[in-house]
Amino acid sequence: MFEQTFKNVDDILHKDAGCSSELDYVEQTSWVLFLKYLDDLEKDKKTAAELTGKAYTNIIAKEFQWNVWATPKTKDGKLDHHKALTGDDLKDFVDHKLFPYLKKFKTDAESADTIQYKIGEIFSELKNKIQSGYNLREVINLIDQLRFRTHAEKHEMSHLYEGKIQNMGNAGRNGGEYYTPRPLIKTIIKVVDPKIGEKIYDGAAGSAGFLCEAFDYLKSSKSLTSKETEILQKKTFYGKEKKSLAYIIGIMNMILHGVEAPNIIHTNTLAENLADIQEKDRYDVVLANPPFGGKERAEVQQNFPIKTSETASLFLQHFIKILKAGGKAGVVIKNTFLSNTDNASISLRKLLLENCNLHTVLDLPAGTFTGAGVKTVVLFFEKGSATKKVWYYQLNLDRNLGKTNALNENDLADFVKLQKTKLESENSWTINVKDVDPTNYDLSAKNPNKKEEIALRQPQEILDEMKALDEESAEVLNSILELI
Repeated sequence: MFEQTFKNVDDILHKDAGCSSELDYVEQTSWVLFLKYLDDLEKDKKTAAELTGKAYTNIIAKEFQWNVWATPKTKDGKLDHHKALTGDDLKDFVDHKLFPYLKKFKTDAESADTIQYKIGEIFSELKNKIQSGYNLREVINLIDQLRFRTHAEKHEMSHLYEGKIQNMGNAGRNGGEYYTPRPLIKTIIKVVDPKIGEKIYDGAAGSAGFLCEAFDYLKSSKSLTSKETEILQKKTFYGKEKKSLAYIIGIMNMILHGVEAPNIIHTNTLAENLADIQEKDRYDVVLANPPFGGKERAEVQQNFPIKTSETASLFLQHFIKILKAGGKAGVVIKNTFLSNTDNASISLRKLLLENCNLHTVLDLPAGTFTGAGVKTVVLFFEKGSATKKVWYYQLNLDRNLGKTNALNENDLADFVKLQKTKLESENSWTINVKDVDPTNYDLSAKNPNKKEEIALRQPQEILDEMKALDEESAEVLNSILELI
């Protein structure tokens, strides 16, 4: 039902003049979906309060509640067409009354870790792009059919929302900007193995895939006490995101996964001066896939001791600085980081090796990120002691990765198994840092154990060789006959 509803909503938005791409479809579906989700959440909270004999005060004022403005119903539960706004009336109400009302929540909320504040933030960043009030009415009617009451419904909804984010990533210039493949994220989390009570951070949060998967990982790691549940909800997951759309979708994604008031801030992480980061600002775990190939202006570069315009290299400096001593990280980065010969890359590799234990490098095949042709590696490191040995694993698959043939968890199972013991294999090897050239700190993933591939010969080449051998045999036979 969810899947068909999403498809029908996309079909409506496709014909609306205000929505021109998959990015618009996700953004516009998100705010309608969010208000329906909020309505179901309020119903659940009201029921829970009544069961304990308490009164519940609604977050949303009466005239702005879903069942009043969006889907007023008759006594038999059908849409009341006399009361339901449509056309220009609906569009005017949404643009000039609903959005300004919801936007005010940001200034009125008690603190930033409340759902009220997040409502205000979301509607401060968004605007309704659906130009036809008739199309908007159709979208509302479809979304109203969805329910978010049971765990199973919320799980299915979050899964399908992830699918929409993936499509949005594929539609963008760079698939990796919005969507990191979930099998890769799950594998990184398994290796880093965060624990309840640790603070987890992604400074390039995007659609919050790392934070959502880390929440699922910790939530299912054991039977949680009410205190641990509160710690997961309020004091575990932290993110920053520069782009408005990714920020909104990241918050929405976390809410759908079950984190009511996500601690994601809309800001440019790299605008923060590294020298200003204090112990209280640090985190136990960093999980991230910073943007590939971005370029930062000179004033942003001034915030970092190693000056470079390469966005990912600045992020890596930020992550090293913001980790607590003993903190763990799993960071995706372009594989050229391991071998680039510019001064900044060499200095950054030296900094990483001297300040952290870079214990594992996962070398990924091309096509891991759909729509992005770059090759990437995952750096796993712990802050506080210098690196002595680096264990590499090269993921060699017997197929090419792409949209219809994506990376799966099974592809990474051998890596997860071997990583625990860091054994050598055809795909894995270890280097000693004392053997690394100190003039360039080259850490290229050069597999010494990979078997040489035997090149397959062309059929004509084989036929030519057979013919030559036949001729050679005939000559030998003739020589023998002449001797007899």
